[in-house]
Amino acid sequence: MKILMMTPYVPYPPSSGGQIRTFNLLKYLCQKNEITLICLYKSEQEKNYQKYLAPYCQEIYFCQRPEKPWQLTTILKSILSRKPFLVIRNFSSQAKKTLEELFKKKKFDVIHLETFYVMPHLPTTKKPVLLVEQTIEYKVYQHFINNLFFPIKIFFMIDILKLKYWEKYYWKKASLVATVSETDQKEVIKLEPQIEPVIIPNGAGDKMIVKKLKTRNLKKPIFLFLGNFLWLQNTEAAYFLIKKIYPLLKKELTNFKIIIAGQNASEKLKNIALDNQIEIIDITTGNDYLVKTLYQKATLFIAPIFGPGGTRLKILAAMGNGLPVISTKTGVEGLKLSNYQSVLLANTAIKFVKQIKKIIKNKTLYQQIQKNAHQLILKEYNWKKIANNLESVYKKLIKL
Repeated sequence: MKILMMTPYVPYPPSSGGQIRTFNLLKYLCQKNEITLICLYKSEQEKNYQKYLAPYCQEIYFCQRPEKPWQLTTILKSILSRKPFLVIRNFSSQAKKTLEELFKKKKFDVIHLETFYVMPHLPTTKKPVLLVEQTIEYKVYQHFINNLFFPIKIFFMIDILKLKYWEKYYWKKASLVATVSETDQKEVIKLEPQIEPVIIPNGAGDKMIVKKLKTRNLKKPIFLFLGNFLWLQNTEAAYFLIKKIYPLLKKELTNFKIIIAGQNASEKLKNIALDNQIEIIDITTGNDYLVKTLYQKATLFIAPIFGPGGTRLKILAAMGNGLPVISTKTGVEGLKLSNYQSVLLANTAIKFVKQIKKIIKNKTLYQQIQKNAHQLILKEYNWKKIANNLESVYKKLIKL
């Protein structure tokens, strides 16, 4: 098949969730298909990643979008436009022109778009369009507006209404909508009952899946949380871990350490008072070795995530590394995880502490969750299987 794929980011290095997703799909889809990739970039240096993507793509087009989101012109355009801020900030006139020219000279069997907000670039076409929603965007932003100052809150409330409208609008424009989880699938059906989305889940990267489970240190445990702290959900989770969970944990345990690591960690968490039992580690873009080392060094992955949407690749990576996870119901939403079987669930700081104590004092429970979660990754959340399922979706679309 000849596939045209478009992403609102350069899918290398595979560090953020979207980048990990697209890079792994490209790696497996290219084995049987010809892929033309259009990706939006913010800074010129991102073009240097072409050599890493070239083995998987027949052609790659880099199209520029605004480098910084909060530019005055972007904000004013958003206020004066019917389109939401997310669409305005990710729009690229270069991408729109590139697509128009490509459609004149090349024929594609299927068009694959990651995120609804790249849809405005697409010319009118009779070719089947698969729109993949990595998360339900309006719900993500809705979660965070309550703590904003009133004038800013008004702007975001209006913008969320626009976001919800246009998100649904572009779902109806696509030939088929795909979500990454059953939870998001149900949300789409709830909002637009005539749409029947398929599920193309996320997976754990090949480098993040260990072949053999190792014994972890339960006597001197290390609790890890890892993510990109440009995402509000991750910053919120880190604050909850430090401010809510840690004070209670200190009263119950003595010989432990908390590591919070990721891109922009120091910058986003610089105002938090820390002590010697908490370590903040910055991870530079593409440093897979450090990520892998931290997963292997830790005893538990603690993810107090309360923001909705998508599925968490960091949780899948932890499971692939043989690291048991304690998270919220929202944090593992959409994943086929069962409490006390493949994960431990907690929705309050007190419950997190109880679950932490329970698993580090019960080696049998620890090993059971470790093994079950790892097997689930091998069975359900590996990119080879996900790419094969995606190919089947393409073929069905083409036949319609």
